[in-house]
Amino acid sequence: MHAPIGTKLRRQRKARSLAQAELARAVGISPSYLNLIEANKRPVGGALLARIARQLGIALEELSGEKEQRLLDELDNLLSDPLLDGLGVEPGHLRELVARLPALAQALHKLHRAHADASASVETFANRLKSDPLLSGLLHQILSHVTAMRSSGEILRSVPDLSPLQRNRFLDTVDREARTLSDLARALIAHFDQSMQTRPPLSPVREVDDLIIGENNHFPRLEQVAQALRAEIDAVAPLSEATLTQLLAQRFAVRVHIDAAGRPTRQSFSPDFGFDHAERTLWFRSSTSAATRQFQLTRLLAELVHGDVIEEHVRDERLTTPSAQRIAYRALASYVAGAAIFPYQRFVDDARRHRHDIDRLRQAYAASFEQVAHRLVTLRRPDAPGIPFGFLRADPAGRLTKHFPLPGLPLAGSGHACPLWVVYAAARAGGGQILRQVVQFPDGARYLFLARATPLVVSHYHAQPFHSTVMLACDLLHADRTVYGQGLDLDDPALAVPVGPTCRLCTRRECEYRQEEALDVFGETPNLRLPLVPRDFRPAGARHRGGASRDTVRDIPGPPMEET
Repeated sequence: MHAPIGTKLRRQRKARSLAQAELARAVGISPSYLNLIEANKRPVGGALLARIARQLGIALEELSGEKEQRLLDELDNLLSDPLLDGLGVEPGHLRELVARLPALAQALHKLHRAHADASASVETFANRLKSDPLLSGLLHQILSHVTAMRSSGEILRSVPDLSPLQRNRFLDTVDREARTLSDLARALIAHFDQSMQTRPPLSPVREVDDLIIGENNHFPRLEQVAQALRAEIDAVAPLSEATLTQLLAQRFAVRVHIDAAGRPTRQSFSPDFGFDHAERTLWFRSSTSAATRQFQLTRLLAELVHGDVIEEHVRDERLTTPSAQRIAYRALASYVAGAAIFPYQRFVDDARRHRHDIDRLRQAYAASFEQVAHRLVTLRRPDAPGIPFGFLRADPAGRLTKHFPLPGLPLAGSGHACPLWVVYAAARAGGGQILRQVVQFPDGARYLFLARATPLVVSHYHAQPFHSTVMLACDLLHADRTVYGQGLDLDDPALAVPVGPTCRLCTRRECEYRQEEALDVFGETPNLRLPLVPRDFRPAGARHRGGASRDTVRDIPGPPMEET
C-alpha cells in the first residue's frame, strides 16, 4: 500500500492559496495531471516531487510520504488482528484515513500498539503464574486466608448470642489470619516487583517447564507410543540391556560400545554416554550404572522408532525457539523411555501393592531412584491416577536443577529452597539413605517429603565425586498409602517441621534458620543481620523529610547519632 502523497500535496497547496493551474505551470506539468496526482491516481516522485516541494517552499521530506508509509505499514498489520475479522475494513480505507485524518490514524496506531503491549504483558504475567509455582502457591495461600477471615466474620455478624469466650476466639482467628495475609501480600508484591525488574525473558528451559507443567507432566499420546514400543521389545525378549542392544543392531545397525575412557563427542550431553550418529555407535563409560545404560538404550530406540511423534509435541506454540524445542525433544524422548520401562498400568499396580516403596520398585524394574521418582510423578491418567507427587532435584551446591510442582505446594523452580527441607539433609547424609520428613507451611498445609542423595560412580581416580539429591513430596493425606508413612504420627501438627518455600518468600519472621531477609516493600525493619546498636539506615534524603526513625535509639550510649 503506497502512502497518499497527493492528498498531502493538495493540503499544502491550498494552505498557500495556490491554484492547481498555477502550481502545474510552475513545475512544468498540465493541470489535469496535477489533479490526478492530488487525487492519488498517479504516482509522483523523483525530480517532479522535488520541484513541487521547492515551489511550495517546504522540505522534500514533507511530501515524500515516508512517515505516512510507515504509518500505513503499521496499520496494514493492524488489519491482520483477529479482533477485526468481519468488520470489512479494506486497505483503501486505511489509506484514505491516513490521507484525510492523519492525526486520527496516528491515534488508532497508538491504541493498537498499546493493546499489543498490554496483551504481551498479560501473556507474560500468565506465563509467570504458570511457570513460577511460588507465585501460584502464594496466591492460593492468600485466597485460603481470605476465606478463613470471611468465614469468621460471617459467624461474628450472623450469630448474636456468642459467648465472650467464643467471640474472642473468632476475633483472634481474624487477627491471626490478617497478620499472615499481610505478610503473604508483602512477600508476593516484593517478589513480583523484583522479578519484573530483574528477570529476563523466559529462557528455553523455562519454556520447556511451562510445556511440561501445563500438561500436568502427563502426555497421553507419548504413553501410547511407549506402550507400542514396549510391545515391540517384548516380542523379541523381556526388556533388558541385551534385548535392547540386539534390537538396535537388527533394526538400525547401531552397535553399543563400552570402555573405561568413554568417547565424548561435541554432541554428547554427558561424559558417561553419547551417540555418534555418523558411526551409528552408542557408547558408555564402563563406570555407567546398568540402570543408566538400560534407560539410554530405550531412549535411543524411542527416538529412532517414534521420533516423528515426539517432534509433533515440540512444535507446540509454547516453545518459541529452536533451543527450547531441542531441550523439549530430549525431555520428551526421556518421557517415552520411562513410560516404556515402567508400563503405566503395571507400574501403578506395583506401586500400590508395594506401598510406593521406591527401593522395591527399583529392584523390580532394574531402575534408579531418580527414574522411579520421575515415573511416579507422571502417573496422572484420569482413569487410573497414582498419588500426586511433586519432584525436586538439587545439585551438590544445593541449587535446584529440576522440579515438577504439586498443586498447592510452592516448589521453587531455581535457586535454593528452604534450608530445613529434607533434600538438604539427605545430601549431608549421603550413602543412598532415604530420609523422610513431615513439614508444615505457614498456611497450615502439611506434606510428606522423601529425599535421597544419588552419588555418581567415578570413572577414575582423578574424577571428582558428584552427587545430586532427589526429593518427592505428597500431601500428608496420602502418606498412609506409602511405606514411608508407617510409624509417623500423622495427626499431630506439632510434630511437623515448620518450613517455608524459600527464605525470601517465607512469612515466618522469627525463624532462627533464616538465611535471607524476606522481601518487603513496606519498609519494615528485618530481623536478620541487624547491628547490635539500632541505627537509622534510611537514604540520606529521607532523613530530612520527617522525624526520627523508629530504629533510632537515643538513650543507648555509643557513637553520635546522625541527624534525622
